[in-house]
Amino acid sequence: MKNTLLRALKRFAVVGAVALAAVSLQPSSASAAPAPVVGGTRAAQGEFPWMVRLSMGCGGSLIAPQIVLTAAHCVNGSGNNTSITATAGVVDLRSGSAIKVRSTKVLQAPGYNGQGKDWALIKLARPIDLPTLDIATTTAYNTGTFTVAGWGANREGGSQQRYLLKAQVPFVSDASCRASYGNELIPAEEICAGYTAGGVDTCQGDSGGPMFRRDNNGAWIQVGIVSWGYGCARPNYPGVYTEVSTFASTIKSAAANL
Repeated sequence: MKNTLLRALKRFAVVGAVALAAVSLQPSSASAAPAPVVGGTRAAQGEFPWMVRLSMGCGGSLIAPQIVLTAAHCVNGSGNNTSITATAGVVDLRSGSAIKVRSTKVLQAPGYNGQGKDWALIKLARPIDLPTLDIATTTAYNTGTFTVAGWGANREGGSQQRYLLKAQVPFVSDASCRASYGNELIPAEEICAGYTAGGVDTCQGDSGGPMFRRDNNGAWIQVGIVSWGYGCARPNYPGVYTEVSTFASTIKSAAANL
């Protein structure tokens, strides 16, 4: 029961009116807590220009000038939707230079039922003139060390953050990840990353953001979408990400027709 509840939290957090007003990069308790992304460091302005913050409390990536890729559990079904605001172009969410664009449509992954298939597309009211992030179309890049970034909590159960942070996490094999999560893991649709000792991870509010690495030409490519995990940065519980290459053809086709 405990694990089911922890999984249900995923990496999603609703941003209320006070969330950004109360942000702090300092630990909120006497015991030291790492920065968000848990164990991360602050990203430089323009370092990851395709990173997007969504108003419901999730992250996303700009995979086309007018399309954001995020997690299915961040949205509520498919159809016309003007309730989401995408913030892009800044690492500081309070910056006056932030680009803010409303959504027009949402596509939640067909067949999504709360486990696996955790991807969604958001169409924006207008294109954003920023570099976009390519998605992996094969499993060739599903290994090595990945980068994650987001504005999520600085600790398990913590507050959303003002500044974009980044961290690196190593690939974890399906066998090792299944040893932690058992049959809750769907190896054909999910990929795991993290440290056995914990300490570095995505956390609540990072959902929908990209996990990415360099391709053979040195360009960034997205291999995962922040999806779920038991708590944040716990030993022996790596982060679980949607395996983008599994759904790449469907994502590309859907994005072109949204």
